[in-house]
Amino acid sequence: MAGTASALDILAAPDEWHLGEPSLVVLHGDEPFLVLHMLDLFRGRLCPDEADRAWAWREFDGGGELDPRDVFDEAATIPMFATASRAAVVRQADAFVTAARDRLETIATSDRGRRGLVILEVKSFPSNTRLAKAVAKQGLAIDTSLPAKADLGGWIRKWATSRHGITLAATTAQRLLERLGGNLGQIDQALARLAAATDPQDKKKAIPPEAIDDFVGSPQERTAWGMVDAAAGGDTKRALRELADLLDSGENPIGIAAQIASVLRRLSTAARLLALPAGAGRPAGIEQALRDAGVAAWPKAMTQAKESLQQLGPRRARRLPVWLLDLDLALKGEASRGLRARLALERLFCKMARGGESAGRGSSPASRPTGARA
Repeated sequence: MAGTASALDILAAPDEWHLGEPSLVVLHGDEPFLVLHMLDLFRGRLCPDEADRAWAWREFDGGGELDPRDVFDEAATIPMFATASRAAVVRQADAFVTAARDRLETIATSDRGRRGLVILEVKSFPSNTRLAKAVAKQGLAIDTSLPAKADLGGWIRKWATSRHGITLAATTAQRLLERLGGNLGQIDQALARLAAATDPQDKKKAIPPEAIDDFVGSPQERTAWGMVDAAAGGDTKRALRELADLLDSGENPIGIAAQIASVLRRLSTAARLLALPAGAGRPAGIEQALRDAGVAAWPKAMTQAKESLQQLGPRRARRLPVWLLDLDLALKGEASRGLRARLALERLFCKMARGGESAGRGSSPASRPTGARA
């Protein structure tokens, strides 16, 4: 069977996908969540009876000292009385592919018959190699990376229904992406918690975006999002208090800064769009500018973003990238830890407060004596 496919597409509709009879399967890419669930799908197709999996499914560590003959002997052993297909899976198999390329090329172009198949998990699989061409012709290659233009929001909604039995509104899926980026593992965990907390009678109703805030990320991550919203909205006291709680609990200042930047860059982009001349791409209004900048369209997110942008004002909002760059340089330099890191973050919050930009002029917080406040 010749073929190449996207793991994201296969997992969105697994019942519509047919494995066929390849002798060699290559999972290539860098998304662990997709690799894990593709292997689960293969295991279910090849060994539908769990009692067979102990002997029919064997995984090898390609990162260690692995004799290729052990893998090929495992796949070539023909079961006498069982119906399960034997599979020899090599995880982290990039070095294994280099060592056994000739034998793999032969397997890829051979009919499987009653023998088992070899499944390789690799990071890289260049399409111009003889092995890749052989797999494309008669084996099966599956891309386990996230496609650059994938509709992750649509995929999350399908996954929530098929795997967790809940229905998400489109804005809810976008809220998950806004909070967790493209981390499918964390998104899946949030969906599992949400499904467990949803009344069975309500699972067919579209879950609104505000319902997920208690299920996204760790308590520290949720505190960080609240801190960012408070700082952008001008509630500096609350932002400083929650920053102190995060740092005291052991959170990394650079990680906190990354969460801050993901929100503030959208506000800055919206401000710059609104500053464009009429007829040169300027949005019709503040809500359109925020949507164009990537802010989720659901009411609570849009209201929060509008209030933050109005509180900052156009001048300070357009200055946010400069302040974020200063913060990044400080945290990766002399203000990388301890009180100096806290002061660098506090300084940014004070700049964002109404009338607080003057607090950012002069020396950097890292250059002040220990104990000084921003």
